[in-house]
Amino acid sequence: MEVTREEFEDLVAEALDTIPPDLTDLMRNVVVLVEDLAPEPGLLGLYEGVPLTERGDTYAGYLPDRITLYRRPLQAICRTRDDLVKEVRTTVVHEIAHHFGIDDERLHELGW
Repeated sequence: MEVTREEFEDLVAEALDTIPPDLTDLMRNVVVLVEDLAPEPGLLGLYEGVPLTERGDTYAGYLPDRITLYRRPLQAICRTRDDLVKEVRTTVVHEIAHHFGIDDERLHELGW
């Protein structure tokens, strides 16, 4: 399933809009980006930064955390636009969870 970069970015924005405002209001110093290719095979998204649960009194002057979604790998695993919408949302939620300090093991326990 292929969409233009602009369409993909719109899907990411729509996925972000599904996150409850109570959670997005808590997100601090984080940017969401789209890249075409992942740095390693099989990677759909990546969180880079200091999770909120690990920020202390000395957290200052850091560059924004980065949540990156990889367009081509996400498209490659999807057959339909509905599949792509679902995978983008799942990846957005997964990476935001990392921003909140939730690791992969816990996400899998929660069904993500």
